[in-house]
This record gives sequence, C-alpha cells and structure tokens, in this order.
Amino acid sequence: MIERLHTATRMSKIVKHNGTAYLCGQVGEGADVAEQTRDCLSRVDALLKEAGSSREQMLQAVIWLADMKDFAAMNEVWDAWVPEGHAPARACGEAKLARPDLLVEVIVTAAIDG
Repeated sequence: MIERLHTATRMSKIVKHNGTAYLCGQVGEGADVAEQTRDCLSRVDALLKEAGSSREQMLQAVIWLADMKDFAAMNEVWDAWVPEGHAPARACGEAKLARPDLLVEVIVTAAIDG
C-alpha cells in the first residue's frame, strides 16, 4: 500500500511505501547556507517524525547546493545534525534551485518504525 501525506497537484511532502518514507525536497529560511541548512534540517526532522521515522533511520540523502563554495559550511551543520554511526548514503551536487535566494535543498529517504 502507498500512503501519501500533504498531497497537492504537483507533489506529496511524504510518500510511505513498504516500510520506507520518501520526503520531498526541503529548503530553509536564512541569510546564509548555515542558517538555511539548520532550518531545512529542522523541517526534515518534523517530516521524519510525522512519517514514523527519525534521523537514525535515514537511508539516503541527496543535497543540492546553489554553489559548491558553500560545501564546507553546509557540512559543518550537517555533521552536527547526523547522529554518530547513522550517516546515510549521501550525494551532494550543485544545482540551480527553485528561487535565487535558496542556497540548499535536502531530500531524504528513511526507514519507518515497524
């Protein structure tokens, strides 16, 4: 069974299937990449909780940066947020994001509490 939460015409914020939660891309507010990353990851936390999952159950993360010059600053926030021993498979690349003020977007897939 597929369960979709917060579904609109274009997308769902969470899709649950076969013990896995797929989150839509999350962005954050803030003046720099560190602030935006912290806010973005706070939103990921809320969606993971709603899906019945957590940071410890992340399977994969895809991170898009508007500019790779922000890689170190984003990683500083990311590294503090990921629980030790629970790092997901991860990819990070540079992409033109949906709005010029956005500096980072994070997409997470996680296992669901069974």
